[in-house]
Amino acid sequence: MITPKPLLRRQLNLATRHQLASSGIPDGTITSRTRPGGPWQRLLPRVYLLQTGPPDHRQRALAAVLYAAEPAADPLSGDTAVLTGGAALALLGIRDVPYTPADVLVRAPRRLTGTPEVRPLATARWPRTIAVSGIPSTRPVRAAADFASRAGDPARIRSTLAHVVQAGWCHPQDLHAELRAARLLTRPAIRAAASELVAGVRSIAEALARDTLTATDLPTPLWNARLHTPDGTFLASPDAYWPDEGVALEIDSVEYHYTRDAWHATLLRRLRLESHGILVVSATPSMIRDTPTPRSSQPCAPSSRSRHPAAPHPGPWPAATNSSRCSPGWGDARAVKGAG
Repeated sequence: MITPKPLLRRQLNLATRHQLASSGIPDGTITSRTRPGGPWQRLLPRVYLLQTGPPDHRQRALAAVLYAAEPAADPLSGDTAVLTGGAALALLGIRDVPYTPADVLVRAPRRLTGTPEVRPLATARWPRTIAVSGIPSTRPVRAAADFASRAGDPARIRSTLAHVVQAGWCHPQDLHAELRAARLLTRPAIRAAASELVAGVRSIAEALARDTLTATDLPTPLWNARLHTPDGTFLASPDAYWPDEGVALEIDSVEYHYTRDAWHATLLRRLRLESHGILVVSATPSMIRDTPTPRSSQPCAPSSRSRHPAAPHPGPWPAATNSSRCSPGWGDARAVKGAG
């Protein structure tokens, strides 16, 4: 028996019954080779893995697309079926996103019966597609929106959308536009998550800090603003920054700072900020979570005379003189030398 080797190379050792039959393999051969103990495996109805070992996550994802694609179409073209939602985000490396059942878009009005492993979603808004590890997928912005539309846990929606933006897979404004086009901003959890991303929040820890700070009388900070020196040189992008007070908040999460290189980069960033007269406040996510209302170490009222050096402002604008100092009160606020 001759197996379609070029096809198997393209499709990660996967094939549909239609493809095998088109290659001249009789139905009886397919049935016999997929019996218990045989060399092939039936992963889904009409979808087979032509190997004895277990499938990996890429093969399971592509199997979902093969199942949903129209039999006579090229399943890798993305014309009749495309991976989206959590399964597509998992291929991009988004952490802790549920990828089973795999969401696969099919063109409306076509209807396809789902399985425990595959959830076909009919859509009239056919997306632009990309190939991720050889698997036809929606772009990250659409995958994130499709995930949010099916997720019921507000915390999971918030975390996943933040991870997609933080990883650089899409811009928060583009995500907001996609959610609006899908009419998902009417849902409170999705609207809140999208709004905080547009405001500059890039992680669940920052979102928690934003919630906590909103409940205080502290001024509203800028989130992840890119700070520049007066001559336009990029300085740093602290998690939160109060430009009028010259105060930065750095949220030190073990998840992102557990390696020596990450810790070293964090220290250098803090030293750069302090060398330009910025008061740096450090806090861990647990400190923020366990402190319902942070305290101000000093009132944030303008003083008539500043003793602090000029603090960088976001963007290319000139730096302004600090008028006061304020601290959210988490951890040890370390002032620069000569900052009173």
